[in-house]
Amino acid sequence: MHLPNVHLCIVQPLGYVHSLGFLDQARFFRHQFRRMGADVTLAKNRLRHDAVNFIFGAHLGFDADLRSRYTCVFVNLEQLGLGGAAVSDAYLKLLGNAAVVDYDAANVNMYTAHVDDVPLISFAHAPYLESDPMPIEARPIDILFIGSLNARREHLIQQIEASGCNVTMLSSPVYGPERDELVKQAKAVLNCHFYESARFEQARAFQCMSLGTPVISEWTASTQAPVQFEDTVFWVGASDLCSFFSQRFGTAEFAVQARRQLAAFQAHDVIEQYADALAFACGYRKVQAQRMHAAPWRPTRLHIGSGKDYQLGWFNIDILETSQPDAVLDLAKPQVWPQRIATGSLGMVELHESSVSTIYANNVLEHVADLPRLMTNCLLLLREGGEMQIEVPHERATTAWQDPTHVRAMNRNSWIYYADWFWYLGWFDWRFHIKQLVYLDAALRECDEGSAHFMRVTLCKAATTLAEKMTARTMQPGFGGVPDDLDHKDLAAAVQASASDRERCDASSAELVGWE
Repeated sequence: MHLPNVHLCIVQPLGYVHSLGFLDQARFFRHQFRRMGADVTLAKNRLRHDAVNFIFGAHLGFDADLRSRYTCVFVNLEQLGLGGAAVSDAYLKLLGNAAVVDYDAANVNMYTAHVDDVPLISFAHAPYLESDPMPIEARPIDILFIGSLNARREHLIQQIEASGCNVTMLSSPVYGPERDELVKQAKAVLNCHFYESARFEQARAFQCMSLGTPVISEWTASTQAPVQFEDTVFWVGASDLCSFFSQRFGTAEFAVQARRQLAAFQAHDVIEQYADALAFACGYRKVQAQRMHAAPWRPTRLHIGSGKDYQLGWFNIDILETSQPDAVLDLAKPQVWPQRIATGSLGMVELHESSVSTIYANNVLEHVADLPRLMTNCLLLLREGGEMQIEVPHERATTAWQDPTHVRAMNRNSWIYYADWFWYLGWFDWRFHIKQLVYLDAALRECDEGSAHFMRVTLCKAATTLAEKMTARTMQPGFGGVPDDLDHKDLAAAVQASASDRERCDASSAELVGWE
């Protein structure tokens, strides 16, 4: 079987730190697919046109229309159903109409009647996390709790601490290698259920156990876990919490048993589950390829600058490759439209004049060397009524010049040239009008001008009026594109007559020369 490229996409709304929690599961997927010889990439919010995209965190927001241009397989790691996570109807509808991989069979009937069509995966030992662990007895943290708190979890933790054990909780979200270092310093990680559905949080537990730290997990009558966790996790019922932590935890016997269980955990391999998932994805891509749009994509939403706030479903451009844009394109330089641009993320893209409905530029304009050129290109690309949404520092703010790459700061009058004085820029048929201008404080809340750190401005492309055209013809160096009349129907006759006149003129000139 020829393996397609595989791309793992983690959905992260701007500034949402908890999306980093999907790194653990995405790395495990990457490891398993690479074992089968697949070429696997991993990115935040970015999809690949030339790959099967496994998407983590789509419950945080995903444009279902993207499925017409990408092969998308959604990885559901949410507990669905009664007593589970409160996900949106849009997310359940998305799963019901898409290719899905799930970690728990109990979830599947919440979004499809075709339960046998959904591959099931689980998590197990991750050998890439192996290290030379500190002996369990010598670790400085007794019990580490990782995760969000609710009343249910707080009650269980209070019971454990009442038994004389110290539970360390993080004061702020920590994920990735930084959290892993804390896990390796703990004698054990505590796992207690967040939802009443009480499905075992294997997506968290496998990471801790692969790092060499035992997991102590709450057990309820409805708790179910994959076979690799059955005899390798310390399972404790709510009624036995106090006795377990006061009598067993921290003893030499506990450490010996923990090492034995961690070794047993390493013996489990779930490669067949991921082979089934990849085979499913391969078949789905073949079917999807027949449905996907083959023509070049003509985007209607353009994002200038694509670093921290890459916009999935937009055409993201930047002047820096390190920002991981869809394409490197500098609108502050002369451009010729239309343009065909080959991209790895979007395939072939075409940009035409008057084709874009929205341009978004967040904290970009203060960096641009030739701002009139950029604004001219944006005006050309926008369709009539299209909007340019801008956020820039306000000149009076202390933050306005703190970035060494800033070349300007802006105020209310900065937009006059693009609206009322458009003719200064050589514009004639089109201009911007200011649809909205609001001031924002340091926390991006609306405020008065005196407290402003930023401005949020919406400019709308509008056709110039007759009066505005007359102003442009009057004020510009030229006459505003007066026709040359070269295509007039009498032009050929005029040219022929002109030739005869030139012959007579030449003859007269010769006579004059002779006279001299």
